[in-house]
Amino acid sequence: MLGSLTLLLLCQLLGEVAVRATALPLPGPVVGMALLFVGLALRGEIPPALAETAGALLRNLSLLFVPAGVGVMLHLSLIGREWLPIAAALIGSAVITVAVTALVLQGASRLLRRAEHSAADSGPRPGPED
Repeated sequence: MLGSLTLLLLCQLLGEVAVRATALPLPGPVVGMALLFVGLALRGEIPPALAETAGALLRNLSLLFVPAGVGVMLHLSLIGREWLPIAAALIGSAVITVAVTALVLQGASRLLRRAEHSAADSGPRPGPED
């Protein structure tokens, strides 16, 4: 478990270093997660120890939100003053997310139908013995 946790933190560190070195407009942990994904994709599997560590972190994920909740409570007066822009950002981002997801799924559906039609039109292909 310690090795897997070290790997996760190392990926996050590498993401932070990459963002700061290249001035990417992305959070370092997101870049680190992408690096971890690429590494796991190249490996072709998730090591059992890493899966167990990730599962333990996900099961206790709610504990990681406690500091953020405390921060919100500390700035409650600011949130009260700026509620309209915050609400607009939350609603707008949710609407944009739903719209982009719908467009992506619609495109994927078209691709699947096109693939099914082309497979049906081509019919069975002769094998090497034909």
